[in-house]
Amino acid sequence: MATVNIVYWSGTGNTEAMANMVADGVKAAGGDANVVPVSDANIDELKKASAFALGCPSMGAEQLEEMEMEPFMADLDSVIAGKKIGLFGSYGWGNQEWMRDWENRIKEDGATVVNDEGVTILGAPTADTESALNDLGRVLASM
Repeated sequence: MATVNIVYWSGTGNTEAMANMVADGVKAAGGDANVVPVSDANIDELKKASAFALGCPSMGAEQLEEMEMEPFMADLDSVIAGKKIGLFGSYGWGNQEWMRDWENRIKEDGATVVNDEGVTILGAPTADTESALNDLGRVLASM
């Protein structure tokens, strides 16, 4: 079983906690998880992977974080066709439009969004969202 890369950007720690919960699910399924902030992520590793996870909270006018995650995602756009990608992130307000936009972007790039949608939470992770994130990790570990 390959290592599942879980790349995230977190401003308050909520999305980092979510990344670790995805990793817990990967490990529970017998896999290895590599949890890494986007600033330390290696696109070449993701090019080689068949499946991985990306996490980012909603920022500003419901968009990806602009200084690190958006440029990273722009570099990924041309190399993710055929991959399976789990998405997750937290938000503080709004209607989760940033996640729907991100899901559509992934699909337009020719990749598949794991479970057909990202895992979103309002604020900090709870026991309910921990279960959904663990499940995402288990699914990623099986790919």
